[in-house]
Amino acid sequence: MNVTSYAQGNWITKGNETDLKSAVDGATVATLIEADLDYKALCEYARTVGGPALREMTIHQRAFKIKFLAKYLIERKEEFYKLSTQTGATRQDSWIDIEGGIGTMFTLSSKSRQELSDLPFHVEGGVQRLSRGGTFVGQHICVPKRGVGIHINAFNFPVWGMLEKLAPCIIAGVPCIVKPSPIGSYLAHAVFKAMIESDILPEGSIQFIAADKPGDLLDHLMSQDSVSFTGSATTGKKLKAHPNIIDKSIPFNLEADSLNCSILGPDVSPDMDEFHLFIKEVASEMTVKTGQKCTAIRRTIVHNDLVDDVIEALKKRLDKTTIGDPADENTRMGPLASSQQNERFSEQLTELEKYSKTVFNGNSDGKRDAFTNARVLLCHKPLESDTPHKVEAFGPMTTIMPYSNMDEAIDIANKSDGSLVGSLFTNDDDVAREITLGCAPYHGRFMVINRNSAKESTGHGSPMPHMVHGGPGHAGGGEELGGARSVLHNMQRVALQGSPTTIMNIVNQHIKGAETTEADIHPFKKHFEDVKIGEALTTHRRTVTEADIVNFGGISGDHFYAHFDEIAAKDSLFEKRIAHGYFVLSAAAGLFVHPSPGPVLLNYGLEDLRFIAPVAPGDTIQAKLIAARKTARQKRTSDKFPYGMVWWDVEVTNQEDLLVAEYRILTLVKRRESLDIDEE
Repeated sequence: MNVTSYAQGNWITKGNETDLKSAVDGATVATLIEADLDYKALCEYARTVGGPALREMTIHQRAFKIKFLAKYLIERKEEFYKLSTQTGATRQDSWIDIEGGIGTMFTLSSKSRQELSDLPFHVEGGVQRLSRGGTFVGQHICVPKRGVGIHINAFNFPVWGMLEKLAPCIIAGVPCIVKPSPIGSYLAHAVFKAMIESDILPEGSIQFIAADKPGDLLDHLMSQDSVSFTGSATTGKKLKAHPNIIDKSIPFNLEADSLNCSILGPDVSPDMDEFHLFIKEVASEMTVKTGQKCTAIRRTIVHNDLVDDVIEALKKRLDKTTIGDPADENTRMGPLASSQQNERFSEQLTELEKYSKTVFNGNSDGKRDAFTNARVLLCHKPLESDTPHKVEAFGPMTTIMPYSNMDEAIDIANKSDGSLVGSLFTNDDDVAREITLGCAPYHGRFMVINRNSAKESTGHGSPMPHMVHGGPGHAGGGEELGGARSVLHNMQRVALQGSPTTIMNIVNQHIKGAETTEADIHPFKKHFEDVKIGEALTTHRRTVTEADIVNFGGISGDHFYAHFDEIAAKDSLFEKRIAHGYFVLSAAAGLFVHPSPGPVLLNYGLEDLRFIAPVAPGDTIQAKLIAARKTARQKRTSDKFPYGMVWWDVEVTNQEDLLVAEYRILTLVKRRESLDIDEE
């Protein structure tokens, strides 16, 4: 198997050759062919070919591309599992990398279609009124940058590390160039090759660099480009300080070393569920992926009184860990990614042992040089030395650190000066609140576990695509994932200012105060394709009567004094009886709803309801229905019709033309035509 670069639409098959070894037995798995690439041309190809093709699509269309790509990859997962074994990963380890990465694509695609605009750009948040008369307003939008995303990935998760960066970049409308670590690059290459073979993404959207170092790539980046790096802090800081990165203020997202911690709450005793859950989590984080996770628990923080109990419990659990060939289903921990990584791990442990002592050293099979032992260290005075909080031994280890009170536990946790994740095991919510808020400023993620949440917990070491991943300070100061946020990281936020009508015409969504066009036929009689943003229906009027209030109260059971007690109502804010707000809402629906069957299939929600002014008996109300926003929905095989979603703004006014209520309703509207996103 050859690991080759994919550049400017071609596989580059000639170059310097380097053998890539199996972590299991040292045999050659693949050959890295490092070509003499024209990095400037790669970047230009992405910007001029991939970028325009992606920007022609809406965010939702790009998100569907990622969904279809994920489906294509998941159908081929067994190919990837077989190859992943050579990296030293067990089946469970590989599941985190392979299906975790593909699952991230599914999730980010779904969240983007749920939360972002079905436009080439995203309309973010509500309109901001910038003038007294409302003729000058502001609206934030996020637009695709006209550059390329450079993704430099670490060796420990060849698949997940690539896909969690690639998916949001493509959904944002930005092409990317992937540069994996040579170690395990054959797995990343296999997945990337499958993506190219799928022919799902436009040409130029993705390229692949097979190399140890990316040559002069950073020299050719521009201000519209970005770099996302995962790896050692030393390498990351060196790249981030590249003169061209600094000179052009090129965004650089850094996820680096992280001395993550897990804290056992002071309320926990050895007979409690939380104690056993804590031991299980620490041992798992030491051995899954052979401890080669940026989120692994490196510091185990426990109360002074429980140090011995924790050590004994960890020994007992770790003794059961079977070390060996990851292809064997009985193996629970395979080798490190390479013999070089094992040497580094040993060097880092030696440094840590200057300030700690080893209290557990398990037994590997001792036959091959990438295998190692699970190691537990004990640092008696964790606040008196920086080393246990700065040096990360990247392998199956943790250091136990005792504390005497909660303030001290917080100080120990925060002494690393920034971590990707911390966790707390406690059954006392007061403890949970104090420690969580004390640690939060120094952590990108903080997980609190007790007996109620443990069963469904995704674990200390698992960054979920819905939530942000990254950490302050020592952890790099970066941020990835976070659902739809991950897409916006790759876009430029712009503050638009102008008249409501002009802004509406730019963003293709209704802006309050914009000019509207009266619909020629009732909007509910129009198919999805025919609904135009900004078209409106102004209804006939209805006068609210005393009987309306009495009847609505009788039907709803709402006999609040402001609607029925004349004397008490005089002392209310309104100084008189008023109609129910929900009656006004219902009456407005009666004004604008078309009664006969049509393309509008149903109303499935209401947003941003506000009752602005009271409506009293004798007042006359009128409604205005405005097409505000629309998005096509994928037709599933189980759907009777293809349809889309249309959001309508509703403004209810009284006889003095004063706004009394406003809200937005969500409807499903039948489409005439099928789209390429529809299931067959």
